[in-house]
Amino acid sequence: MNTQKVDLYIVTNQGKFPAEKLPIVKEKLLSLEDDKFDLIQMIQLKDPTISLIISLFFGVLGIDRMLIGDIGLGVAKLLTAGGCGIWTIIDWFYIMEATREKNYAKFITNSAML
Repeated sequence: MNTQKVDLYIVTNQGKFPAEKLPIVKEKLLSLEDDKFDLIQMIQLKDPTISLIISLFFGVLGIDRMLIGDIGLGVAKLLTAGGCGIWTIIDWFYIMEATREKNYAKFITNSAML
């Protein structure tokens, strides 16, 4: 794999993965063949900042959790009005990291399939 392509991918998407797992992402990308890299670039990663904004405005409804793929938790937040608001406030501090973890899991799953 071309190191420049990998570095560009890392710089472009570094905010979408946990910082401590970026070396693993880089290592996985370097081990891929060139034709597989295009498939990796097509993975739709969620933006943690957008998740936070949605959490601030619609967190009580669980939309933030549904956005990142936690459908069950989103429905639970919806039915409990965000855990009477407590769960919503906790998610304001946690949703960005949860989004990064979900992106990393999606990246690892898709790269393992290639």
